[in-house]
Amino acid sequence: MRRVPVTALHAGMKIARPVYSAGGQMLLSAGLELTERYIERLKRLGINFVYVEDGLLPDLIVDDVIRDETRSRARTLVRELLQTAPGKRGDIKRCLLLSREIQSVVEHIIDELLGNKNLILDMMDIRTHDDYTFAHSVNVGVLSVMAGLAMKMSRDRLVQLGKGAMLHDIGKIDVPLSVLNKPGKLSEEEFDQIKRHCHVGMQILKHSGYVNIVEAAVALQHHERYDGSGYPVGLKGEQIHLFSRVAAVADVYDAITSDRVYRPAFPPHEAYELLAAGGGSMFDYEIVRIFTHIIAPYPLGTVVELSNGEIAAVVENIPGYNLYPRVRVLFDPGGQKVEEQREYFLARQRDIVIRQVVDDVVRHIKARTVSNSTG
Repeated sequence: MRRVPVTALHAGMKIARPVYSAGGQMLLSAGLELTERYIERLKRLGINFVYVEDGLLPDLIVDDVIRDETRSRARTLVRELLQTAPGKRGDIKRCLLLSREIQSVVEHIIDELLGNKNLILDMMDIRTHDDYTFAHSVNVGVLSVMAGLAMKMSRDRLVQLGKGAMLHDIGKIDVPLSVLNKPGKLSEEEFDQIKRHCHVGMQILKHSGYVNIVEAAVALQHHERYDGSGYPVGLKGEQIHLFSRVAAVADVYDAITSDRVYRPAFPPHEAYELLAAGGGSMFDYEIVRIFTHIIAPYPLGTVVELSNGEIAAVVENIPGYNLYPRVRVLFDPGGQKVEEQREYFLARQRDIVIRQVVDDVVRHIKARTVSNSTG
């Protein structure tokens, strides 16, 4: 199993992990053989990658850090909250007052993460364009709880952090979709509308009677920056609540690794570098340090070209050695498939490094073959 951009799919590959719609309906089931028609459908849905079985890594299983059912339930609940029509805040209040589902989901997430011995985000979740806001909210919640666990927070604080992080964007119900999904540069007035979602979210949560002020503060402060350059107030350093500092890092990482109408997604290794560069300026350095231990620059199944010319796939990520995963060689420098399986743990094999990520193995090897024959 490996993660492949939709632009690099070929007919005959098989879906390895199911693809769901924003409403939780299965669009493509595991084991389905891809055709050109299915590939075009994925592109129309705005899905930028899927997990496939193509014979290169038949024994590799890529698991999410939480169960599919838990993630789907969390997305559905966030969807119900965020799709409430603007101006009907009483509906949101009633939903929050009458149900403890959001807390139940967060507690399930905590339990599942506690049961995960190798706590590192090795799998990127599959989402459609329509699913972005809901999937993003859940991911920010999951990433924040993972960071909280690494920081050894108590269970009560983990629940507070998870709830606040998962509801951080609830204020966007007051922002017109035409502004949220605008492909071009925002006007000053439009950006002011965006910035208002922080205050709106804080007010919705504070007056709901269901979340406490600490959890609601995440909605208000998740765009504040450690150096004071953020909004809506321009707080800096420890003036920003710890939960908000954690959610801010999770928010940015998940946002930049997602396709948006105004820019394509950053690959995980580039997003990792951008996050690391922001430690101590935009973000709390210690929190960034923790995040760089729990996110994988090269998720499992990523195909890479090594400095010795071999093509390999990432088969294991070990916390603390995220930039130096264990890789399995698939093709020799000449583009021939290797017969004898061998692996390198790059943390120990320091004479070999990752040169580049290979999205389309077939095209990459064809291009290399042409280059070698003409060179």
